[in-house]
Amino acid sequence: MMSLSNRIPGIGPARGKMVFFRREVLPWVGYLLPALLIYTVFMAYPLLSSVKMSFYASQGAAGTTFVGFDNYIRLFTQGEQATRYWGALGNTFYFFFIHMIVQNILGLVFALILSSPFQRGAGIYRTIIFIPATLAVLVTGYLWKLILNPQWGAVNLILTRMGLEGWALAWLGEPKVALTVISLVSSWQWVGMPTMIFLAGLQTIPEELFEAARIDGASGGQVLRHVKLPLILPIMGIVAVLTFVNNFNAFDVVFSMANVNGAPMYSTDLLGTLFYRVGIAGQHPVGIPDRGLGAAIATVTFFLLIAGVRLMQRLTRSKEV
Repeated sequence: MMSLSNRIPGIGPARGKMVFFRREVLPWVGYLLPALLIYTVFMAYPLLSSVKMSFYASQGAAGTTFVGFDNYIRLFTQGEQATRYWGALGNTFYFFFIHMIVQNILGLVFALILSSPFQRGAGIYRTIIFIPATLAVLVTGYLWKLILNPQWGAVNLILTRMGLEGWALAWLGEPKVALTVISLVSSWQWVGMPTMIFLAGLQTIPEELFEAARIDGASGGQVLRHVKLPLILPIMGIVAVLTFVNNFNAFDVVFSMANVNGAPMYSTDLLGTLFYRVGIAGQHPVGIPDRGLGAAIATVTFFLLIAGVRLMQRLTRSKEV
């Protein structure tokens, strides 16, 4: 290997190191430093501050008192607060499960159809599928809230006209169905995202692989099972991770369709709405934000996200091998 003095003629080793540092290292530092500063100010510092705050008792504008793990003990084990937290956690996992099953499977089916060489008008169908994802979540939520209105909403009117009055429900007022309905509305809006990601992955598969499979006598189902799905498995892992992260941070769709109080009977309460109600708005009847307890909810959610992402990455990697 050539020394720095040999690579930069006419200067000694010390001077060569300085010139190499200026030419090779400083530009990269200049490129990375702005992103690092932005990440530190807007991500790392708030995160560390939230973790620190979770160890303090802090309500409203009152001073803070170090309480150790008391906020976590209250959150997990004590009274109604623990009941609300475990309920919101279960609802969040259910919300994520619906998206994984409905949104991502439909996205994969749509992508397979749109990638078919016999599909005409694929551009029009792509636009139709993706249009809901371009709408504001609050607008979509309020529109669906009107559509699902039990008195004059379009869904119940259609069911009544079809003679299915027994199926007409107060969709957002029934504890057993409200969260499922909201999850399906959210899946409808965002199905275009996994569709486009899966479609992009399918279009990168070389056509020669399909021709070889057809020459070997493989059927359409065998091509799907042994060629397409294995090759887009890493993309499935990416979509699963994005779905997990986005749904564990869900707030706006529930806010627009069921408000932040978890109505009816906390059946639509997610971790995002619980955090807002505890740490920002303040819970009824006191109405004073408990910043320490809210920070504990945020901290636990953050570590759940890390654990979930790592688990999905490991499962995807093991299947690739």
